[in-house]
Amino acid sequence: CMHPNLHRLSSLLVYAVMSVMVLVLVTLLVLGGPSLIWNVRTSLLEVFTLAVAATASWYFFMRLIHRLDYPAGMLTSMAVFVSALALFIVISLGARHLLQYPQYGETYGPDEGPALPLGNVLEFFRRIGDFETIGDIAADPREVPPPARREPQEISLELETREVLSEVAPGISFNYWTFNGQVPGPMLRIREGDAVNFTLRNHESSLHDHNIDLHAVTGPGGGGEATIVAPGEEKSFRFRALNPGLYIYHCAVPNMAVHMSHGMYGLILVEPEGGLPEVDREFYIVQGELFTTGTIGRRGLQVFDGRQMLDSNPNYVFFNGRTGALSENLTAEVGDRVRLYVGNGGVALSSSFHVVGEIFDTVYPEANIGGAKFHNVQTTAVLPGGATIVEFTVDYPGTYVLVDHALARADKGAWGLLHVTGEADPEIFDH
Repeated sequence: CMHPNLHRLSSLLVYAVMSVMVLVLVTLLVLGGPSLIWNVRTSLLEVFTLAVAATASWYFFMRLIHRLDYPAGMLTSMAVFVSALALFIVISLGARHLLQYPQYGETYGPDEGPALPLGNVLEFFRRIGDFETIGDIAADPREVPPPARREPQEISLELETREVLSEVAPGISFNYWTFNGQVPGPMLRIREGDAVNFTLRNHESSLHDHNIDLHAVTGPGGGGEATIVAPGEEKSFRFRALNPGLYIYHCAVPNMAVHMSHGMYGLILVEPEGGLPEVDREFYIVQGELFTTGTIGRRGLQVFDGRQMLDSNPNYVFFNGRTGALSENLTAEVGDRVRLYVGNGGVALSSSFHVVGEIFDTVYPEANIGGAKFHNVQTTAVLPGGATIVEFTVDYPGTYVLVDHALARADKGAWGLLHVTGEADPEIFDH
């Protein structure tokens, strides 16, 4: 039979593992209550089952080393096993990366890399009950400000950075970092020549510093250097809108790719003198990416994964903040001229924007206003940190699918629907 010392040790091991499991559950209840346990239930089950398997393995390991039949051999074997495991962890992860999440090796950008400080991750779970839960994170594509047909003026704009919880897909939640609690942030519309007083406020519940870089701004960091705001702080700066065009704005603190990958981007339109041609419908669409620790479709709370981001392999690609965000609220009538303001807030992928069953009558390539336009275009490129403007007249009723024509991304969430009503013209299409 098993040596009494090993029998006692194996029993203690089982009791210790069970105690740790109970302690973990109690700690999670104290930190975030039942909602936290519910959000991480899948991970808990995985960890607990792994712990049970490891306990069983250790039990059989002790039986194996008992065959050495002398205490020194048993202790030596255990010491070698534990030392090898510790050496593997230190060498493979790197000691200085053990207090960050995810834990991995070096990166070579100008900042510290995309890993989040472990203290911030633990603080997030401790305060998870304090974060606002947004029912729908998606910016409404119909919320396009009216045209700025006027003389240049002095105007004021304000945005607030907020860190919230919302669903990227049914049953799958994520800690979004946002402008004004939506993804993308609100579309801003000004006129060439405007003097803009811009204020950025960071909500007091945030865990991180934020700022804003507006690509429409000529000046240090596009406003980024002037707007670094700690939680509960606000800062302002003033700029003159010198160049017409459609521009991305985004958070640009160190590790800006991490902040953008949490949802911190939007579009600002600087209209030219005299404005843009009149159209019947205008819509606001921005493609984005999420990099999560769980595989696509995994239920529960998903946490940002810096390794996925470094590999340029997002789990989710979507329009306006989540999957299915553009399934119902894009509508038009036969004969309408439609203008789409399209941006790319992602940090990894270029978009091949296409509307299935339509041809773009006019494209403002890379959202330039005042330069050459393209006509009769099937698909147009929208680069990361870039934008485009497309216009077309809808000539036939039906449902038209919007995609990034790298079509594998449709399965990751990059699709939308334009619903067109009206009388069918058999000269255009008949079936």
